[in-house]
Amino acid sequence: MTFIFQTPGKLIVEWGGAARLGERVAYPFGDLRRLLMVTDKALRDACIADPALASLSAAGFEVLVFDAVVADPPEAVLRACVELGRGFGAQGVIGFGGGSSMDVAKLAALLLCTDQPLDGLYGIDKAKGDRLPLVQVPTTAGTGSEVTNITILTTGGTTKMGVVSRQLYADLVLLDAELTVGLPRIHTAATGIDAMVHAIEAYTSRSRKNPLSDLFAREALRLLSAHLVAACEDGADRTAREAMLLGACYAGQAFSNSPVAAVHALAYPLGGHYHLPHGLTNALMLGPVLRFNMRAAAPLYAELADVVVGASSAETTARAAAFVDHVQDLMNRSGAPRRLRDVGVPEESLPVLAADAMKQTRLLTNNPVEVTEADALRLYQEAF
Repeated sequence: MTFIFQTPGKLIVEWGGAARLGERVAYPFGDLRRLLMVTDKALRDACIADPALASLSAAGFEVLVFDAVVADPPEAVLRACVELGRGFGAQGVIGFGGGSSMDVAKLAALLLCTDQPLDGLYGIDKAKGDRLPLVQVPTTAGTGSEVTNITILTTGGTTKMGVVSRQLYADLVLLDAELTVGLPRIHTAATGIDAMVHAIEAYTSRSRKNPLSDLFAREALRLLSAHLVAACEDGADRTAREAMLLGACYAGQAFSNSPVAAVHALAYPLGGHYHLPHGLTNALMLGPVLRFNMRAAAPLYAELADVVVGASSAETTARAAAFVDHVQDLMNRSGAPRRLRDVGVPEESLPVLAADAMKQTRLLTNNPVEVTEADALRLYQEAF
């Protein structure tokens, strides 16, 4: 029963709360007035951040917007963000958007407060010192990045690497599900399945699984599985949108403390090589990895079946199979692409992807079953 559970300092859940962001950032910003907002151009062009910016201005904050974040952000994007923030004299950072924007915001807040080189931060607990005050406002219900201490960057041409550090936990997180209402169906599906992957992998992780991470993972899956299809079919369904955003947040809190595994390890090369959205790559690999892990994870799958399917007197293997079938059915009904070939991944690239997946040792060590390169290739072939 010895474990550590970490999470951001303050969580606010409020429909329409982005329009009152200025009021909400009295803590942690206090008397600070120069804020750097990190987002992407699509959100900026769609004016989704405008109410938040107006609220911050009305509260007396001077805000500079960095809107050059892209999916699977490369190091160059982070460096440009830090350079802009340094020239502005930023005193605090707001991440506003999907996982990529929030990931860049985390490291920008750190690098604006330290002379440590970026190359020295990759890995676990390599960061030293403090960071600028940090607020996170997610606009998708998927990554859970708002409540994690992890940033993923694309390094070189296709490789992804992670920074894991306590300094990356935000001071304040605002969950405003109204911001997710305009999300298209395919993005709602992919990000929702991404959140389910986080919960499942946290619950079955070999590393640091604990009672609190289990609690968050189970409740995340309950919310996500019950509302995924409704959110996909009617994007304006407030109940579904709120449940999905809260479920994604819970899943983020779970995997931040009990880390993810093979689904993510296999998903990262797909994003690196083909620039597919992270949530979509997780969705594509989830089914094969669930079946592959069954030999070790069946008792845990059975427990999750009791949460998402309903308590059953069936024996463990049958309940575990019912869980995998239920997740597969949800993915099919969500409308997300289901095969690698459907998103432009050529079959001849699968061996290269398998070799790249083996580089994700930080993740593979958490998987309930050892994954060899031959296993990885078979999993990609199954997903093809």
